[in-house]
Amino acid sequence: MMRRPRYLLLALPLLAACRDTPPAPMKADPPLSAVEALAGGDVAGYTRALEPRDFTFPDDHGPHPDFKTEWWYFTGHLREESDRRYGYQLTFFRSALASKMPERDSAWATRQVYLAHFALSDVDGGSFRSFERLSRGGAGLAGAGGAPFRVWLEDWSVESIGDADFPVRLRARDAGVELDLTLVSQKPTVLHGEAGLSRKGAGPGDASYYYSLTRLAADGRLRIDDREMPVTGSSWLDREWSTSVLTEDQVGWDWFALQLDDGRELMTFQLRLEGGGTDAVSTDPVSHGTLVYADGTTRPLALGDYRIEVLDTWRSPRGATYPAGWRLRVASESLDLEIEPLLADQELDVSFRYWEGAVGLTGSVDGVGYVELVGY
Repeated sequence: MMRRPRYLLLALPLLAACRDTPPAPMKADPPLSAVEALAGGDVAGYTRALEPRDFTFPDDHGPHPDFKTEWWYFTGHLREESDRRYGYQLTFFRSALASKMPERDSAWATRQVYLAHFALSDVDGGSFRSFERLSRGGAGLAGAGGAPFRVWLEDWSVESIGDADFPVRLRARDAGVELDLTLVSQKPTVLHGEAGLSRKGAGPGDASYYYSLTRLAADGRLRIDDREMPVTGSSWLDREWSTSVLTEDQVGWDWFALQLDDGRELMTFQLRLEGGGTDAVSTDPVSHGTLVYADGTTRPLALGDYRIEVLDTWRSPRGATYPAGWRLRVASESLDLEIEPLLADQELDVSFRYWEGAVGLTGSVDGVGYVELVGY
């Protein structure tokens, strides 16, 4: 959506750009707070998202190194032939460690660091697994390009098939889980906010450039331990880049990416302010959304156009209490949705602990989606 764990890379000085040797894998213990990470960081010397811009593809699928942070965020729902259901997340984050390249003659010298998260929800099997990788952008270990479109961190990757930017092939594997998908876009690119300028605060530059591909047909294979199966389904890509950070009174966010069975999609988010909670949220008025119609046309949604009500909560064994059921209404579109997690525990226990998981929709229309919860 916006500044989810995507901005968490602001807190990764652990990979200093001047080091000449690859760092050993590191994991915070206990996990760091994404919100604390977003509350600060040196942004001097970086480009800011100040006004709408023209988007050019495939170039804008690639990196924007003059900005502090960006991400490529894939989520989706899959089914095997037996109709067993899965949800997946594969996300790549890039963060700049400095606004200029270090003056150092070394293959390891870089000012970019990449982080990736891979998660699988086995809905009918009742299990959730998540994985994390971290690497500098030097020596070919990680990177991104727009023509052709490719993002990779070691052997986790998303890359174009052929000369066009889409379709793409998505691949990741770790600890007995392997995903290999081909994704084909079925709808035009969606620009969020003001022609792609998504405001996250009242100050100049408190914004990101934000677009999505909201309906990607997925086909490929999934392996879980010693069982391999063909899968099909639907995916969603979120793309953002920014130099913005959270303001002092913003304590977290809730993000919804929903695919409706009638061919529409809905993205909404609410930035929570100090004083909100799981059942009574004080929301920053810059929060917004986008409704995508079946023909690909869009309608921007201001905060007053939609309402999100928490129906239930879930207590993580790792300590946090999250919302665990919602009613989302867009009255002017006759949308009244009940949203329920397909698994209660879809909390990523990685360097930054947060909940992101597959959900189901019922109500005025059925569907599926993904929800992200940070700051609880």
